[in-house]
Amino acid sequence: MLIDPHVHLETFSTDEIEEIMNRANNAGIAGVISAGVDLKTSKKSIKLSKKFTNIFSGVGIHPMNIPKDLNEEIFLEIHNLALNSEKVLVISEIGLDFTGDISNRKNQFDVFRQQIRIALELKLPIVFHSRESHQEVLRILREEKAYEVGGIMHYFQGDENIANQAINLGFYLSFAKPLLRYPHLQKIISNLNLNKIIVETDTYPQRFKTNRNKWTEPKDLVLIISKISEIKKMPFNEIEANIHNNLKSLLKNKWHIIDKYLIDN
Repeated sequence: MLIDPHVHLETFSTDEIEEIMNRANNAGIAGVISAGVDLKTSKKSIKLSKKFTNIFSGVGIHPMNIPKDLNEEIFLEIHNLALNSEKVLVISEIGLDFTGDISNRKNQFDVFRQQIRIALELKLPIVFHSRESHQEVLRILREEKAYEVGGIMHYFQGDENIANQAINLGFYLSFAKPLLRYPHLQKIISNLNLNKIIVETDTYPQRFKTNRNKWTEPKDLVLIISKISEIKKMPFNEIEANIHNNLKSLLKNKWHIIDKYLIDN
């Protein structure tokens, strides 16, 4: 049972979401976790999870979406959304981003730490973003003991040193479609133990691609797993089974919710 653990569906129309999820199901993808990037999208993600049996939620504030009126009430609301919504499986998407002048770094550090603390309190894994900030991300994960709940370094594009540091801290690496074209990622995969690998698509509306059929969607998990199969020279089904087991291990405190909606229904 393949789950795409990181997508952003909230900006698609309802009709588009139905079509995306139908294509996913036809490709063998059983469900997705749709991440929030701020309070508004976190609430939308939860709303989607109530409408669609096969959509689950992540709630969180992305470093590119930190509000100017940041206050403790925002963290309380993230906490309560996660606590009171059965289908919230992760605190996502959180992290650091040092590209350009996205937001005050002190605010990023504070927001990242606060959300890790929420995850620890609620025993939820985290899905974290790291762009031009790997060492600072790893430092905060270590200092806040985020490894106690674990999580995913999402859309991994770091080097082998960063990969090993994240794994040694107890986190999974999630690979997306860049794996199809970047040799350095393919080399990292070739050296990684399968029990450290997750796959995702980070689906969102790619309007910069004029051909709608080329937009990334959850169905593309099959392409990513096929590439890993090719690199590892192992059967697709074996790779798929390992990735399923990794996600199940990560979501151990919440996997019964996935079973409830995807199997029991």
